[in-house]
Amino acid sequence: MERSSNTQDRQPASSLPSFRQLVAVFGKIGLLSFGGPAAQIALMHRVLVDEQRWLDERRFLSALSFCMLLPGPEAMQLATYAGWRLHGVKGGLAAGLLFVAPGAALVLALSMLYGAYGATPTVAALFVGVKAAVLAIVLQALVRVGKRAIKGRLDWAAAFAAFVAIFFLDLPFPLVILAAAVAGYFLRAPGAMPAQAEAMAPVPVSKTLGTLATWLAVWLVPLFAVTAVFGSGHVLAQLAFFFSKLAVVTFGGAYAVLAYMAQEAVSGYRWLTAGEMLDGLGLAETTNGPLILVTEFVGYIAALRAGGVAMGALGALVTLWATFAPCFLWIFVGAPYVERLTHAPRLASALRTVTAAVVGVIANLSLWFALHVVFAHVDERQAGPLRLYVPDASTLDIAALALSCLALVLIFALRWGIVATLGACGAAALLWLGLAPA
Repeated sequence: MERSSNTQDRQPASSLPSFRQLVAVFGKIGLLSFGGPAAQIALMHRVLVDEQRWLDERRFLSALSFCMLLPGPEAMQLATYAGWRLHGVKGGLAAGLLFVAPGAALVLALSMLYGAYGATPTVAALFVGVKAAVLAIVLQALVRVGKRAIKGRLDWAAAFAAFVAIFFLDLPFPLVILAAAVAGYFLRAPGAMPAQAEAMAPVPVSKTLGTLATWLAVWLVPLFAVTAVFGSGHVLAQLAFFFSKLAVVTFGGAYAVLAYMAQEAVSGYRWLTAGEMLDGLGLAETTNGPLILVTEFVGYIAALRAGGVAMGALGALVTLWATFAPCFLWIFVGAPYVERLTHAPRLASALRTVTAAVVGVIANLSLWFALHVVFAHVDERQAGPLRLYVPDASTLDIAALALSCLALVLIFALRWGIVATLGACGAAALLWLGLAPA
């Protein structure tokens, strides 16, 4: 543990907790982390800054800014960083795992129930309401991210270009994010770097490279072992590759990458249908932990169909590993550089443009979800370089349309929370089933 060399840098607002105290507090945070990243970050701020006083306001906000620079779930990475600052790598591992584990266990249990009973009429009716609520929740995320990210003409241009690139041109999500980062890095005029960031002592390169090598091995060696045992064409190897690639480009939160993941899982690999993808997102919305746990549902269903329940559990485990192991790599490699990174002007410019592009990506997700919620059949056609989604008007689902309108009213007009909206729409869907003629 490296606490003697940089104690002053990592000293929080009050005395350091014992490791047992850290485990108890982050275990509580993991159990209570419902409501998406904003609610999870607010919970951590209340517990770590206001109640326990283990971090001061400046360090908490610097850590949050750093985590928003990274791919992956920012709330989980913020928990990992806080644990690292308090108890080194051991503390970071404990905090990050405790933040994810309760939600992961619940998503796996719900995925198993869905795999066993998802085709029954009652469950199918329930998920009509869940899908309608998910559509409204995604639109709410679009509005919230848009208000925060769109500040000028370049932001609007980045959002519009990202939407066109993905929805109409079918360009890869990683390419869109890379293009936005490069454009922001070179096209925006950076501000001056604060003096305190310039004066920071450099971190030894050898130490950084050693940490990088260690956590790359932790991430990739088990996944290569899975590929060696089952073969590169097996669904487990496909899951390992796809979700490892996804982990590198998940900037802007889970909603930003969901469209890319859903389209690849549904149209590319054909692991599940568009309706099942929406069902999985609904399950993830109702549980604690990061929303990106929807990847666990995808992994379970994909592997379940290839080899039964035991294989499904392995698929969920492989997906979790590929999704979250990189998060520890980003934090443990980057944590010593937090102050410098969060004050780097050109990096901040690149991040701002990526965030603006994410608005276009979420708009793509919203429209894709809306088409698949309201219509039972949507054709995908090519018109020259353009990819077009053409719904079959005869498959319009009146119940789904009505429930989507209800969800929009609950979210935007009545300002209901996510769990309450999901519950109300699910109950309305079951009631609709009971009133509908046989």
